[in-house]
Amino acid sequence: MVQKYQSPVRVYKHPFELIMAAYERRFPTCPLIPMFVDSDTVSEFKSEDGAVHVIERRCKLDIDAPRLLKKIAGVDYVYFVQKNSLNSRERTLHIEAHNETFSNRVIINEHCCYTVHPENEDWTCFEQSASLDIKSFFGFESTVEKIAMKQYTSNIKKGKEIIEYYLRQLQEEGITFVPRWTPPSVAPSSETASSCKTQTASTVTAVPPDTAPTEGLSNEALSTSGDKLDADYIKRYLGDLTPLQESCLIRLRQWLQETHKGKIPKDEHILRFLRARDFNIDKAREILCQSLTWRKQHQVDYILDTWNPPQVLQDYYAGGWHHHAKDGRPLYVLRLGQMDTKGLVRALGEEALLRYVLSINEEGLRRCEENTKVFGRPISSWTCLVDLEGLNMRHLWRPGVKALLRIIEVVEANYPETLGRLLILRAPRVFPVLWTLVSPFIDDNTRRKFLIYAGNDYQGPGGLLDYIDKEIIPDFLSGECVCEVPEGGLVPKSLYRTAEELENEDLKLWTETIYQSASVFKGAPHEILVQIVDASSVITWDFDVCKGDIVFNIYHSKRSPQPPKKESLGAHSITSPGGNNVQLIDKAWQLGRDYSMVESPLICKEGESVQGSHVTRWPGFYILQWRFHSMPACAATNLPRVDDVLASLQVSSHKCKVMYYTEVIGSEDFRGSMTSLESSHSGFSQLSAATTSSSQSHSSSMVSR
Repeated sequence: MVQKYQSPVRVYKHPFELIMAAYERRFPTCPLIPMFVDSDTVSEFKSEDGAVHVIERRCKLDIDAPRLLKKIAGVDYVYFVQKNSLNSRERTLHIEAHNETFSNRVIINEHCCYTVHPENEDWTCFEQSASLDIKSFFGFESTVEKIAMKQYTSNIKKGKEIIEYYLRQLQEEGITFVPRWTPPSVAPSSETASSCKTQTASTVTAVPPDTAPTEGLSNEALSTSGDKLDADYIKRYLGDLTPLQESCLIRLRQWLQETHKGKIPKDEHILRFLRARDFNIDKAREILCQSLTWRKQHQVDYILDTWNPPQVLQDYYAGGWHHHAKDGRPLYVLRLGQMDTKGLVRALGEEALLRYVLSINEEGLRRCEENTKVFGRPISSWTCLVDLEGLNMRHLWRPGVKALLRIIEVVEANYPETLGRLLILRAPRVFPVLWTLVSPFIDDNTRRKFLIYAGNDYQGPGGLLDYIDKEIIPDFLSGECVCEVPEGGLVPKSLYRTAEELENEDLKLWTETIYQSASVFKGAPHEILVQIVDASSVITWDFDVCKGDIVFNIYHSKRSPQPPKKESLGAHSITSPGGNNVQLIDKAWQLGRDYSMVESPLICKEGESVQGSHVTRWPGFYILQWRFHSMPACAATNLPRVDDVLASLQVSSHKCKVMYYTEVIGSEDFRGSMTSLESSHSGFSQLSAATTSSSQSHSSSMVSR
């Protein structure tokens, strides 16, 4: 398996030319890198005007590896070839390196780049990426991989220190300015350059490197460079990450940018899913995409703005936000022992309770963002204080426990790593019974954050005062702060509702979605009919490919297709609980005679989110079709490619699933390809910053995975 690394953007608050002067001092060897023994120049090229300088070196490295492994490999040193291409005119340095030793067994490629900061020409940006592919190594492949990643990570950390070391060395020698390259015809005289150097040196030395002028750049501008992440921004807003963790974040973020077209979640939310899966990109990507689809389907992004909790919840749900913990995390207080869970379930139903808990989590995300700005450090989770005083067998009512387990399941799947600490106070004897029922559904990482206190133990050493300031301890816990969390109490039986009423209400809550689901089978596409009366109307669509790969087509017909009979919904007599399957195009119809294709087929991969629009030219009947995509065999051979076989294995039983929404609007109301999405609140996630997109073309489609 190929290991990949991608660094964040590292910003030096110094001009490019000065950074280059510091960088060159690393050769032929660097005492700050013990493993870098020596280097020899293999070839060198300079352009006539001096703007381009290309130098190739052979570098000798002493890898910190077990002596036995070196003996088996038969080498004491490892050699790399490094090619540096400096373009002084463009102010860029590109560095390419690859291993010469064991190149038939191990393939290592690295690319680094120094460029000018896009918004401040007196600053320099640095990026690097690398890949490691171990084909075979005498049976020690795993050991070699660990050694290589350890050495590489160590060198990444030292990279910035080395440049800063040589910058200080230059400053001690009185060199604080290096003039930019100029064409020979207008090159300044040596006296002018000397004067410029002296004058600038006196100016620069008066300004510490870390307090260089920002020229009006905002914090947001400093944090990112285009779609890239800045190392300082990561530390300020996301926390201390190892180089490999930074790489995982950047690579997953890049994948989302390529596949979700600007609607990606915020960086701290992506990071939560990575942490939940120990920075395994594939696993984190899977659960993140599932969560984003869930948010979109149930309109969770708008829950705080569009849903008002019933009065029963406001009166009897004994929980609420209460200041913040010592570490700056938002503090949520839940008086579970005083809450009538049975009464709430009987009066509201399971779904209303779930929706309320989701609104609490959404509010928690907002508060984390606010506290990050207030305290000047990354805060991505909250502290929850649960008081169990009053907990009894009534709380073990089976439907209530069932509702609790479902809530835990939904929260665990969609809000990972948001609970920083859970303080459980005054746990009674009945608590172990509840814990036995609930704990199997709680993630191991989350369970480690639980602190449980029996009786008044929370008042002693290692108790509440270690985590919450004395001034904000709630009054019901013998504190001085008045807590405005509702006291709970028994829900009046007059507010109870019948099972039938609750069932209808529950159904209504979670079917309030503009999206529909459909199954797509091999040989049985799913089709929907859109009737257009006025030409130049706009058909818009927004769909997610939840499973498998599909082909999306749009057809036009002057006559209406006959709806299929129930008993013949396709060649496979399909019935699917996860989504319907409807076929409208009669098998006797011929393309070009009975109907015509108005858009080129669009192949959509599993996980993609597709938005687009089509301006109709004629009235009549338009058919939107999602068809199963079969992987083509390799043209050069009758044998299928490995990638094709692996892809086909991922689609079980030749079944795909899509979740879609369509809308028809008049051309006079059409403002671009995203109009339908704006008007129907179908944005993928409000966890991302607002983005806009428009198109002046006759038709447009935007694909995002």
